Amino acid sequence: MIQSLPPSLLDQLYDGVYFVDRSRRITYWSKAAERLTGYAAHEVIGKRCADGVMVHVDGEGSQLCEKGCPLAATLEDGRVREADLFLRHKTGHRMPVALRVAPLRDEAGEIVGAVEIFNDSSGKIDLQQLARLEKEALLDPLTGLANRRSLQRHMEGRMEELRRYGLGFGVLFIDIDRFKQINDTHGHAVGDRVLQMIARTLSVNLRPFDEVGRWGGEEFVAVVANVDSHALSLVAERLRMLTEASGLDTETGRVRATVSIGAVLATAEESVEVILERADQLMYQSKIAGRNQISLGV
Repeated sequence: MIQSLPPSLLDQLYDGVYFVDRSRRITYWSKAAERLTGYAAHEVIGKRCADGVMVHVDGEGSQLCEKGCPLAATLEDGRVREADLFLRHKTGHRMPVALRVAPLRDEAGEIVGAVEIFNDSSGKIDLQQLARLEKEALLDPLTGLANRRSLQRHMEGRMEELRRYGLGFGVLFIDIDRFKQINDTHGHAVGDRVLQMIARTLSVNLRPFDEVGRWGGEEFVAVVANVDSHALSLVAERLRMLTEASGLDTETGRVRATVSIGAVLATAEESVEVILERADQLMYQSKIAGRNQISLGV
């Protein structure tokens, strides 16, 4: 058990460690606890953790020494607990910590105290914030699909696979037909819902390893892996048909929309920009031919 480990060994741990007795008086304070909190061992041993030492609060600012203290709860029921809280450093600032509390028992199994092991979780929070910010930077906020930046990054990865391993892919450039008319007739709020409806139709009807995103306005791009010309045309036709079969119920009736699609297979000699330009031009051919159609590149 951890209480049987020599202090010299506990002092080598990166995480802070301290013991309390049944009265929640501190009986041991590790070197890492000193480093993380600013309190030296001689300043806290013999004190209760509520005596101005750390004074944990939760994410809502509630002080836990009076109610909700993990240490106190573990002393009562002997259960191990984990929590993400904020301690007060000796210099006054609040620091996020991830902690784990476990009971200390005597030879008879009776609870005689508890141990808390804690570490600075500010790095964890930073990583979470970075992950959230990166996610937001790569997603279209309205549809939740990949945005243009994310699509370009994904296509560059596919191009690398094509050039190195010969793994081909196709690109679909998809544009909603007469979208301005939908906005003018039904309003922009309905227009946004139509965008979301079509985005969902496209995303749930592609394979998990394909990618679809909003290129901008009423335009979408789908990157379809491991297909030949025939398979790409089948994917495009399925998306066109399912979009046409969708409908948004509004107070003034059901709003339907169709899409025009340009479909191309990527070649290793092209850049991402050239591939997208070819698909875009083919999409306009579908528009000229009457909309709600697919134009396939050769």
